[in-house]
Amino acid sequence: MSYKNLVDEVKKGLPSGNYLLAASDRFLHAEAAELVRGIVPPGERDFNFHAFDLLSAEQEKPSFDQILDVVNTVPFFGGRKYVLVENFQKAVKKDLKKLEGYFQHPSESTVLILMHEGSLKKDVKESLRGVKHIVLDIREADMPAWIREKAGLKGLDLARDAADYLLAVIGPDLGMLSTEIEKMMLLGKTVIEEGDIREITEGKRTFGAFDLINAIRSRDVEKTFRIYSVLRETEEAYSLLGALNWQYAQMMGEKKSPGEKDHLYNVFRLLNRADMGIKTGGFYPLELLLVRLLRLSAPR
Repeated sequence: MSYKNLVDEVKKGLPSGNYLLAASDRFLHAEAAELVRGIVPPGERDFNFHAFDLLSAEQEKPSFDQILDVVNTVPFFGGRKYVLVENFQKAVKKDLKKLEGYFQHPSESTVLILMHEGSLKKDVKESLRGVKHIVLDIREADMPAWIREKAGLKGLDLARDAADYLLAVIGPDLGMLSTEIEKMMLLGKTVIEEGDIREITEGKRTFGAFDLINAIRSRDVEKTFRIYSVLRETEEAYSLLGALNWQYAQMMGEKKSPGEKDHLYNVFRLLNRADMGIKTGGFYPLELLLVRLLRLSAPR
């Protein structure tokens, strides 16, 4: 199951009663916690929403006896109570035994949500049989769908090409993507197109990735690096590479001669090499990419 499955479950009020949410990205833990918290009306949260963190300072660290006491207490205002346990990967064997006992006769009025960082160990899986397990991690191929889902939760209708463009420009950093979605809310419109994304991400910049590509195609070394020096002041290396990828992909989608297609295949090989270098070397691989693109023979 995926992040979208969690959103669907939350919309129904988490009907299964007991959940294990696993993710390696801490941002997704925070997102999930906020979704769960949002189920409870603001005036009831002090009573019917409880969050525990197993990584709290030792003197404040809750015991599972304390947690289960809260879980088994009848909720105020009627309805249901939601108990969230963060960093469940820190639970020890005696905690798992207590949970096994609880799951034999779980509270019908409380939803228990266990949040686990990283992959599950075998003994944890065995202890949590019958608990609904949702893996929140998002593959890069699924990120456009996540972007649109996230925007939808904010009341925004984000076009598919706009989501693709945002991912290309910002890169697969979920926190940064979420920030850009928050910016969209300031536009005062509910339907967001690709042009709106350009406005948000580029603002009033003099140059964009398309200008950089035009300079490269013109073999204008001075202009290429002048534009690049402007862009690197406002862009992360990975984001700028993503924008180049997107622009070249747009070109690939147009009708091209065999020679032009061969040229673009060579471009994508260089972009892929730069991608691997940027993950470990900051901006330098991007500068090397520009040199190699300028040296690449012109398309026939």
